[in-house]
Amino acid sequence: MNLSLVELYGTMGAFAKGVVFTLAIMSIWSLTIMIQKWWALRVAASQTRKFAPEFSQFLEEDNLAEAINLAQRYKKSHVARVLGNALADIKPLIADGSVTVSDINSAERAVEREMLMTIVLTKRGLGVLATTGATAPFVGLLGTTMGIVNAFTGMAQSGGGGLGAISAGIAEALITTAFGLLVAIPAVWMFNYFQTKVDNITAEMTYSSKEMIDYLIKGVSGEFGRSRFTREFNTAAQNAAKV
Repeated sequence: MNLSLVELYGTMGAFAKGVVFTLAIMSIWSLTIMIQKWWALRVAASQTRKFAPEFSQFLEEDNLAEAINLAQRYKKSHVARVLGNALADIKPLIADGSVTVSDINSAERAVEREMLMTIVLTKRGLGVLATTGATAPFVGLLGTTMGIVNAFTGMAQSGGGGLGAISAGIAEALITTAFGLLVAIPAVWMFNYFQTKVDNITAEMTYSSKEMIDYLIKGVSGEFGRSRFTREFNTAAQNAAKV
């Protein structure tokens, strides 16, 4: 006899239905995180490509106010968030056009603070994917165990080992196992994918922030420093948008 998934679900016991319902919630939750995270990273890459050349141009002109305002307009870009907020913190220190060692140290601390907060925001939701990928197979296995128990119970009640006595329990066990794996596998894949993205973003923010610190050290004192910063920063931002 051929049964549809709906009919098989109807033959399940209350415990197995609870397992399937739990896995369905985990699946919807993890899929929501995947879509949101993928879209956020895509928007960040797009905004970074637009932000980089304008930001470096404003710094070339020593126009810190416009550079900060530009960063505020590209809030989704991780590079804009870090450099813009850090530059806003140190703007009063370099308003007179001179940069001291103390100003450079303050800039580095401001960059580190902004990077830390940006990384935390970027990683938000990855714990859900990690938890789903790690626990969904075990939730399905719990349903598998109860399905086998039901199969043996049916065998005992029928007094024999015919297929009809154990088929419902076996089907219940296999469905919960398969459902658990279907929920876990995409979560693990996407967790690893996003973790790699976060690592790349962290490296890019570190690289870009170091270039800005170099600008503060060298760029204010001469055109060579400014042009070097523009070239290096644009290259770094383009690489960030590709990863």
